[in-house]
Amino acid sequence: MLKNDENINRFKHKIMEDVCRLEWEGKNDPEHIEQLILDTIPGPKAKYRCCIYKEREIVRQRINLAMAKNPTYNPDSTNIVQVIDPACDECPISAYSVTDNCRFCMGRPCISSCEFGAITPGDTHMHIDPAKCKECGKCAAACPYDAIVHLQRPCKKACAVGAITYDENGYCKIDEDKCVQCGHCIHSCPFAAIGSKTFLVDIIKEIKAGKEVIAMCAPATEGQFGENISMASIREGLKKIGFADMVEVGLGGDMTAAYEAEEWAEAYKEGKKMTTSCCPAFIQMLRKHFPEQYEENMSSIISPMCAISRYLKVTRLNCVTVFIGPCIAKKAEAQNKAVKGNADYVITYGELRALMRSRDVEFEPIVDEYQESSIFGKRFASSGGVANAVLECMQERGLDTSGIKLNAAHGGLECKKALTLLKFGKLPEDFIEGMVCPGGCVGGPSRHRNITEINKSREHLLAQADDRKILENLKNYPMDKFSMHRDGQI
Repeated sequence: MLKNDENINRFKHKIMEDVCRLEWEGKNDPEHIEQLILDTIPGPKAKYRCCIYKEREIVRQRINLAMAKNPTYNPDSTNIVQVIDPACDECPISAYSVTDNCRFCMGRPCISSCEFGAITPGDTHMHIDPAKCKECGKCAAACPYDAIVHLQRPCKKACAVGAITYDENGYCKIDEDKCVQCGHCIHSCPFAAIGSKTFLVDIIKEIKAGKEVIAMCAPATEGQFGENISMASIREGLKKIGFADMVEVGLGGDMTAAYEAEEWAEAYKEGKKMTTSCCPAFIQMLRKHFPEQYEENMSSIISPMCAISRYLKVTRLNCVTVFIGPCIAKKAEAQNKAVKGNADYVITYGELRALMRSRDVEFEPIVDEYQESSIFGKRFASSGGVANAVLECMQERGLDTSGIKLNAAHGGLECKKALTLLKFGKLPEDFIEGMVCPGGCVGGPSRHRNITEINKSREHLLAQADDRKILENLKNYPMDKFSMHRDGQI
């Protein structure tokens, strides 16, 4: 759990946990949902908002999200990331505001600089009319005392693609044509007004129906729960709550790296630049904001998540696959039915913890060896890890990689910069490894702890992995039974 949203996480995860308990007990009906709302906000005094009625409405919409439903006032949206309107009314509407540093000077350069008549003298300092202000920033630049500040709302500041705007009431609105569903706005909001749809109830239904539900844990998982909780520990914990098995998606990293290496080698020979295909938010950034580069430069190889799901669906027929990781955008990737055989469901670490608490299960250290991935596949979670794995595969095939130049872009702005250079033919590197989260997947919006703690625990756990090679490792798996290409069949 992240320290800066501890109270927010406790609130929303408790709602998820309670919804899961109702589903396990077969009580997820309107009557019990209404009782859950009353139990969560009993009143008579409000704890977080102006009144208990607003608090109860927020809980109602959070329950909708916990059951993979849209908020009731946004029924037709296909976005995973959703705004809870009743929770989004505490941020300032005005982007520019005059502080007490204003000296009420005679020159009044702020008024002279404003072309829209938005600035007038108040009683003690200048006043900006938000209805007239066009947010050009000229007044702030003109003020000799730096008394005019730009109040950028945290959700908008976190969005690297300009997908967030506001309506006339100041409510946050997400432009779904621009949104890459990275989820960074979710944890940036101090009022918990943005959330994502959650598929815990669907997963419980699959388990209760007797389906073979198999978890697929992201490479970023190692280190999330401390240095004593290995992949084997997580595997056993998942079995206790009803999963049939678990497979580490680092193995899918090996698969993706092996096939991207072939693609990269051919592209390098032709002088063609390429991008990786693992980060779904990066792919969405390509598709929505750089469509020509999406068609011309993106790898055609599926992500590690999809690779493991396809592998499981051909070796364990009719199984249900659930990806577990720190990524919100993976939920959107799984919902893209144009890519066959992908994960059926995706949940985050916080959602997993809520599911485990609903069954009163905790992860425990165990003495058991479990490894299916090479160390290169395991390191897919960190910036540079994907590119290093691809280069390793090229070297294992005897290719010379010494002249290859890589751009390991991580964070939304870095990715956008790299793709802009690619678009205008100014990119000096041969390949872009794009990860929208800072530091790579370990910096995902739904990580369980802070990055420093995660990386310390990760290094302890990864030091115990063996030194198997990628291509040798893949000889143990039926790679000829399924396609590794986006438009291929299972």
